[in-house]
Amino acid sequence: MIAVDRWTGEEATLLRSVMRASVRDFASRLGISPRTVSNWQRNKTGICRPQMAQILDTALHQCTSAEQEAFNLRLAAMRGATTPASTEPTARPAPCTVVSHKFLPVYLGECAAPLYAAGVPSEPGPGGLDQRILPADHHSAQSSEVHIYACGVAVLHLEEHQHLQSLTDLALWRYRTYRKEPDWAGKWMAHLLDRHADGMHQPPQSLVPQYVLSAYELRTHTWSSAGLDTALQLLATPSVLVNRQNPANVVPLGPGVEEAKFRDGWTHPEAVTFDGGVSRGVVGWSGVSYHPQADERALTMSQIVALELDVQALWAVSSHILHTIEAGHDPVMPTAYSWRFLRSAYFRLTTARPTETAQHRVMREAILATSELPDRLRAAQEALRDSNP
Repeated sequence: MIAVDRWTGEEATLLRSVMRASVRDFASRLGISPRTVSNWQRNKTGICRPQMAQILDTALHQCTSAEQEAFNLRLAAMRGATTPASTEPTARPAPCTVVSHKFLPVYLGECAAPLYAAGVPSEPGPGGLDQRILPADHHSAQSSEVHIYACGVAVLHLEEHQHLQSLTDLALWRYRTYRKEPDWAGKWMAHLLDRHADGMHQPPQSLVPQYVLSAYELRTHTWSSAGLDTALQLLATPSVLVNRQNPANVVPLGPGVEEAKFRDGWTHPEAVTFDGGVSRGVVGWSGVSYHPQADERALTMSQIVALELDVQALWAVSSHILHTIEAGHDPVMPTAYSWRFLRSAYFRLTTARPTETAQHRVMREAILATSELPDRLRAAQEALRDSNP
């Protein structure tokens, strides 16, 4: 195992990321103040005191072998890419090219059956869910399609390419289009049901997705190491760049906000970082950002998209079950998609495979930790087992 001869805020923050722990959870596990953990995030060059270094050594020793492997891999990459702070220019906002992936899940229940029958077969994703694909017709997306899952969910996937002068521009575009996409998705799903279902089943009360999740591929940019890290953080949590008090008129927070974020090396305390070989990524509650580099070890954006599709499908299923319980009703699912189906999906998503690379495992665990899907799946599984033993 790579030795940490001198713990700084950077190594401590890396350990928290590998352990997939929030600021409070990490502080609790180490028996320290959350403020100390936040200070590490803000001051990555600060050297930890000997007593704190011993606590971090113990925490690393108690990690699982997979967590230790991920820590070693990312620490080695970090040390190899680090340049003296005095020689690296101050990062600033700059033009870049971003490929946006939007995911809009809709629970259809039995209405999904005729759409699934009409779709083109597709390989199951990491969750092992049977799915088929139907085309969509989005007015501005380079690619738009509907993934129909046999478990009764449709996930609309939009790929859009954006050439930007700043990340604030992307944040504005994101929130302004978010107001329009759910309505478009609902109309497109109604169109597909009219075309393929032929009145076979009563559609759900609402075909409008409850939310939109994004994944961003940072394709071209001019930032060096520190600037790239900040850019990925801002891509994963763009709300810090805009004022959303009036959803109908989202505006920039003010002049100089993005520049200050780059200058200070801003990071979100709840975001989780992951590496894909020589590439870098960040996962937040509202999305994923990733900068792939041409290397045989690197993850591909398609692997992230495949995981997000399954995660959003299972989130929609579990949400339907839990909302049914909240409404005072017993959830009922087809026999093939009982609590055992949720248990199987949970196992596939949370268990490492022998052929899975360390980079893919770190990415998968980061996305699952921030989405909180495993906890939701367990709750839905228990609810189904209680109602339909």
